[in-house]
Amino acid sequence: MKSNPARKRLTVLIAGCICLAGAITPVAAGPLSSKREVIAIVNGELFVGEAEGHLNGAGTIAIYAQRNPALTCIGEFTSSAIAGGNGNMRCSDGATAVFHFERLTAFRGYGAGTSSLGSMSFAYGLTAEEATPYLALPGGKKFSPAGTKLTLIDQ
Repeated sequence: MKSNPARKRLTVLIAGCICLAGAITPVAAGPLSSKREVIAIVNGELFVGEAEGHLNGAGTIAIYAQRNPALTCIGEFTSSAIAGGNGNMRCSDGATAVFHFERLTAFRGYGAGTSSLGSMSFAYGLTAEEATPYLALPGGKKFSPAGTKLTLIDQ
């Protein structure tokens, strides 16, 4: 059987791309998805968690109340680079929320919405310090210092 140099190069190129794609995939995310941390303020309460976005623009979000981790919210969203995104969530206490968001980059952004409990704001892929301008923190509150468990503390 005669070797075809062009086919051999194409095979090596494809294998290389597959290896590189695997090397840049975040831990615990699917091969065509990415997970990012979420910081949210819902009705004045701090929620944290993560969002997982897929290459097709669809994704999921899962957050929990920092003061009461038994209170969880899960939901879905769709997004595009041009239009931003929209989504909805349902919480373990029966509360519901709808939200919209804007991308800062493919992996970072911020948003707002309304829930049956009150207003909500959130940021994803940002540190607490980076997220602060995009969040509606309760009056007189700020985030705990970097390097500690994220909580809301008095200013």
